[in-house]
Amino acid sequence: MLKRELSAIQATAVNMIDMVGIGPFITTAIVVATMGSAPAALLAWVCGAALSFVDAAIWSELGAKFPQAGGTYAFLRETYGGKWGRLMAFLFVWQTIFQAPLVVTSGALGFAKYLGYLVTLSPLATHIVAASLILLLVFLLYRRIGQTGTISVVLWIAVLLTLGWIIVGGLVGGSPSLAFDWSNTTTNGVDGIVWGALGVASISTIYSYLGYYNICHLGAEVVNPERIIPRSMYISIAGIALLYLGMQVAIMAVLPATDIAGSAFVVSTFMERLYGGAAGQVATGLILLVALSSLFSVMLGYTRIPYAAAKDGLFFAVFGKEHPTMHFPHVALLVLGGLGVVFSLTLTIEDSIKAIITMRIFTQFIAQAVGLLVYRKRVGAAAMPWRMWLYPIPVLLTIAGWLWIFASAKPLQQIVAVTAPVVGVVVYYAFIRQRGEQ
Repeated sequence: MLKRELSAIQATAVNMIDMVGIGPFITTAIVVATMGSAPAALLAWVCGAALSFVDAAIWSELGAKFPQAGGTYAFLRETYGGKWGRLMAFLFVWQTIFQAPLVVTSGALGFAKYLGYLVTLSPLATHIVAASLILLLVFLLYRRIGQTGTISVVLWIAVLLTLGWIIVGGLVGGSPSLAFDWSNTTTNGVDGIVWGALGVASISTIYSYLGYYNICHLGAEVVNPERIIPRSMYISIAGIALLYLGMQVAIMAVLPATDIAGSAFVVSTFMERLYGGAAGQVATGLILLVALSSLFSVMLGYTRIPYAAAKDGLFFAVFGKEHPTMHFPHVALLVLGGLGVVFSLTLTIEDSIKAIITMRIFTQFIAQAVGLLVYRKRVGAAAMPWRMWLYPIPVLLTIAGWLWIFASAKPLQQIVAVTAPVVGVVVYYAFIRQRGEQ
């Protein structure tokens, strides 16, 4: 049986190190190139934070009500209830078994890409480094949750120190006003804000914010979950939003938009411009540590999803096995880690990132928002131990926000997002038929 050992500090650390991975270090250039100017790029980061805040209201209500292993899996099963609940929960696990290793793969390949600033890597070497990193993470996570929580706090401190150095360096050594100067544009810069471009750029910023809900996946291992789960999410989002915006302003205070948009190693270039080549190398090393920290948290949370489904008889039973002495879902860890290794050896970072967000829009984010509406109508607000302000406005804003992101995706990504759950329905009915269920 999983033990409740994660404290408030550990829960916040788990969320924050999940959020700050390699994402902001590789998406900074993408966002500036997409938006065409420094101030417009900042708006894309604000949009990502705004959607995270309203979406966190849904996660908080459901996480406080259902503090169980698996997060969204448990939310969908309980809110829809009965056959619909089992179907929706299965669809979420179905996409997670592929999407979770893709998330890990994108981070590992991003780690290997940034490592290229320090050492020259061939394409094959880049894939080998990424696969080796995932194996290291499996080793670090192969232990009981109390020890894992302690590791999370140590890595969290490293994350805060790294971002703090970047922010202070840029604000002190640069000209912060450049971040709000509309003439600070790329060579193909645009005047004003193009709303279509904002949607596309926000996909990248939201990718960098994802993880604020990671503690919900570990709900069965959190002390006093009714208070700690909502609090840890809002603290995480507020803290990371400030750090991300501070980081963007700091970088824009030192580098012109053209340099940002065209750089493969934005922060390394930024540090090199401020302090010289040695500082660029040190900063790159810290960024790699941040990426490692995030992947550590990501893999920790995702292993609990197939574990919870297997315990309920909604997924293959082998995923429900726990380590006999350390009491953690070791089979789920090994399988997801193994798939991550395979993907990291065969896919590019672009391949892995493309479907990460769009695959989850309908089977996770919108599905649980609708599920909360259904559940609230069935049991009433008084049954919820934590309730959002201004219900149901945050829920409706969340649904609208994710639909906007979906509309901004490329056609192929949209097709994948729609096709995956359709295939999942077919697999589900084959699964229950094999088990002799109706």
